Amino acid sequence: MEDQKPDNFKRELGLLDGTMLVVGSMIGSGIFIVSSDMVRQLGSAGWLIAMWVLTGVITVIAAVSYGELSAMFPTAGGQYVYIKEAYGKLIGFLYGWSFFAVIQTGTIAAVGVAFAKFAAYLYAPLSDKNILYEIGDFKLNAAQIVSIVTIVLLSYVNSRGVKNSKILQTVLTVIKVLSLAGLIIFGFIAADSAVWDANWANAWQAQSLNVETGEWLPIGGIALISGISAAFVGSQFSSVAWEGVTFIAGEIKNPKRNVGLSLFLGTLLVSVIYIVANVMYLAVVPLFDIATAESDRVAVVASQTIFGSVGTLIIAVMIMISTFACNNGLIMAGARVYYTMAQDGVFFKKAVSLNKASVPEWSIWAQCIWASALCLTGKYGDLLDFVVIIVLVFYILTILGIFILRRKMPNAERPYKAFGYPVLPAVYILISSAICLALLYTKPTTCGWGVLIMLIGIPIYYMTKAKE
Repeated sequence: MEDQKPDNFKRELGLLDGTMLVVGSMIGSGIFIVSSDMVRQLGSAGWLIAMWVLTGVITVIAAVSYGELSAMFPTAGGQYVYIKEAYGKLIGFLYGWSFFAVIQTGTIAAVGVAFAKFAAYLYAPLSDKNILYEIGDFKLNAAQIVSIVTIVLLSYVNSRGVKNSKILQTVLTVIKVLSLAGLIIFGFIAADSAVWDANWANAWQAQSLNVETGEWLPIGGIALISGISAAFVGSQFSSVAWEGVTFIAGEIKNPKRNVGLSLFLGTLLVSVIYIVANVMYLAVVPLFDIATAESDRVAVVASQTIFGSVGTLIIAVMIMISTFACNNGLIMAGARVYYTMAQDGVFFKKAVSLNKASVPEWSIWAQCIWASALCLTGKYGDLLDFVVIIVLVFYILTILGIFILRRKMPNAERPYKAFGYPVLPAVYILISSAICLALLYTKPTTCGWGVLIMLIGIPIYYMTKAKE
């Protein structure tokens, strides 16, 4: 019976809660920012929308493929459990190690600082330009403090029980989806046909922007592959973290049905929102202005066009709500992975305990401390390239795991089977593998560091094994 699982989590989350976790974890600050760099890389309306559509399609394919695994293993830990079952403890540990070292904590730090960056619009002293302390090359600024305070606050809320965090997640996610929908609707009302026509005049003419001269330079061949890879990093980074609902499967009612359904509904909703939001940008902001938006804040430029001078404040509040909800979902989900790893003897033993509220409090605070430390480095923005490649590598391995487990465990109960198997999962693996190879080819330094961080986990695994 489900309530007799050894993890002893309370099943308090329904389908709506699971879907809101997927949506809330996916929508952070990316949709408000990354399109600016994507346009600089590819320089056309057609290519911009194509990248968002491609990202949406492969994200939904991946999510519905995960449905089979979530129904087979409806317990806490999600993706870590699937990888471990398919490949064994070592590869499972490498995922968990990468997840703790970079993927989850690095994303929490980046989202926290995005919150602080836009909070500075409301109160200027919260800016990263306000240096509070300086020693040598290290500078502590107000934005870092704000980001750490939000991470600590959300970690505290999550440590008090899943009911509080689920209510916060659902309320904030509904607010941010409605506000983003409002921005899109008002954007289409304010659409300028001259801007729209100009943006779509040469819809498929790929070009990159020389920021120094302001000139568009036509690209093709290797340069186009490089541009596509660079642009995909932005759209993909905005579309990760949907798998977070699998980490809390131990707290979801009827997980064999609701986890997979949450994945499908959540990723489909967010993908549609992202595509429509970018169509709206193209309806109100000239392509050059999207590419040259200050600090890449394309949503601010759009909002100023739609709402006038108050637009900046509207976007600032929207992004603060969005990033706050995003980090709540990331913090809630991430701690469950470390808990499950500890149960397998490949993480700190203290992470295996639950507090009186039946949540892994020690894991929550360990995650909080490391994410806060990453905030202080000031270099989390540089992690984007290798966060994306590590995330993609493990998405590919997980979906490949469906094929492996069908052979390895042919008689296992599969209440839900991957939609479109084997074609759609195979399509995802091929497309994502091609993107990974393109990233390694065009961004060998940053992506190489990402792969190195992942591989460092191998000696760490054997060192921990030796101590047993």
